[in-house]
Amino acid sequence: MDDIVKQAMAKWPNVPHCYGWLALDARGGWRMRDEAAQQANAAGDKLNNPTLLGFINRNYAHDDAGRWYFQNGPQRVYVNLEATPYIARTDPAQGLVLHTGAALSDIERLYLTEAGVAVVQAGEVIAQLDDRDVAQLFEMLELDGQPAGDEALMRWLEGGDGALTLRWRGQAVPVERIPGDGMPQRFGFVPAPGA
Repeated sequence: MDDIVKQAMAKWPNVPHCYGWLALDARGGWRMRDEAAQQANAAGDKLNNPTLLGFINRNYAHDDAGRWYFQNGPQRVYVNLEATPYIARTDPAQGLVLHTGAALSDIERLYLTEAGVAVVQAGEVIAQLDDRDVAQLFEMLELDGQPAGDEALMRWLEGGDGALTLRWRGQAVPVERIPGDGMPQRFGFVPAPGA
């Protein structure tokens, strides 16, 4: 957390929290949701200012209840999550990179939903893979030690047998099925925090 943020929190400890105004989309984009966007249940305007994005990413955290927020000076701005608390993208040099810019060199587990949404776990980090990078990851899947083609993967996603693994940077990462709507409960995060 930035020092200026810590100083503001100490100076003004009782600033009310903000809900509904900031969202993280499924591709790792921060979205500002004004009153009109909130009422229309719209995504909101994508933030593009590099300085603002850096500030948000450095001051992104969660509370004990699993609500993610951006600490904006003395105010907590709770974040609506379209997917998971982090979004990951593939990177040739670093493996995976989170939307915050942090690298994920190792993956402990890969989860796949019935729709083929990919979610990686690395320690306490839960990150949905940007949908534009899923095909790259699927090329590294093996079913019972053999390359998993599209048909075999579809059968596995529909409940088929076999051990699916991801060959990732020299390691065999286990793959597990997970219902798409079960992620918040399984990983303990709140998709749309309320007051």
